Amino acid sequence: MSLDPETFDALIDAVRRFVAERLRPLEAQVERDDAVPADVVDEMRAMGLFGLSIAEEYGGLGLTMLEEAKVAIELGRTTPAFRSNFGTNVGIGSQGLVMAGNDDQKAYWLPRIASGEIITSFALTEPDVGSDSGAVKTRAVRDGDVYRLSGTKRYITNADRADLFTVMARTGDEPGARGVSAFLVPRSLPGVMVGDPERKMGQKGAKVADVNLDDVPVPVENRIGAEGEGFKIAMRVLDRGRLHLAAVCVGLAERLIADCVGYASERQQFGKPIAEHQLIQAMIADSKTESLAARALVLETAAAKDEGTDVVMGSAAAKYFASEMVGRVADRAVQIFGGAGYIADYGIERLYRDVRLFRIYEGTSQIQQLIIARETIKRGG
Repeated sequence: MSLDPETFDALIDAVRRFVAERLRPLEAQVERDDAVPADVVDEMRAMGLFGLSIAEEYGGLGLTMLEEAKVAIELGRTTPAFRSNFGTNVGIGSQGLVMAGNDDQKAYWLPRIASGEIITSFALTEPDVGSDSGAVKTRAVRDGDVYRLSGTKRYITNADRADLFTVMARTGDEPGARGVSAFLVPRSLPGVMVGDPERKMGQKGAKVADVNLDDVPVPVENRIGAEGEGFKIAMRVLDRGRLHLAAVCVGLAERLIADCVGYASERQQFGKPIAEHQLIQAMIADSKTESLAARALVLETAAAKDEGTDVVMGSAAAKYFASEMVGRVADRAVQIFGGAGYIADYGIERLYRDVRLFRIYEGTSQIQQLIIARETIKRGG
């Protein structure tokens, strides 16, 4: 169910002003402190950003995929750490529950996820299992009224703050993806241990860490769906998550282009602004064209998802193209800024580092290529 146009326009306007007036001035501070200020997080909660994708009956805003994509574009115009702060609640950390949870599970968890009282996280990746997500080794052994989970999850976004993990674990002896099940695992359960946050190339203020599970007793009622449905649930979650990330990439590209135009219009070389030099114009033109193409692909695919169309290929294509696109735009931005683009004061080098992650998480570009090729071949072209 979508918001009425007037309400949605008001939301977009509020998010746009929040990004421009509140978040962008804090970017250097977040980079320096490797943390988003607590009062900003409180403001995000008050705006309803933790519940963008959760139905209104559970306290969320209940946005459609198209509406969510448009909001994500606006949020993309600042350092990704701000969006990541609530991104798992909106996407991979909640959507397994939204898509496949039963009524009792939804009623118990979703209101607190939507309000930001509970921070969620999605625990799929393992030390030896990254892109091959059907090969998870974490075990879930049935023991009466509980499953006992043991294993290690790696590079888990927001793990340091998470109160609830959606964990993919192997049940029974079914090989490959057919043996994977999904579980809601509260951090408070005995045997759940979260490692120290990793030091990263970019996206300071957004943390990832290992999650170690040592014979964790997870109640049977915390399983999402039936045994063996975990991989299917994970793939559906990632389809939506990839569209959201693609939209963020579009917003970041648009931010970078605007910064380039502003700088190039003021920076003088050979007696005139560098924006008047054709080779600078060529880089701006390439960036603008690619960002427009990515925006069109993201919004078209989001609309198709809302209509009930299978968007496995479309989501993969959007994430692949948009994440690669924003990397090229960021590289051109450094080139247009020249030496200033390599210096921290202007923030371009920070965004250059930040965008690199988009080509890796929620499925690398190579995984998206495989999905796109497989789906194209299956459909005959």
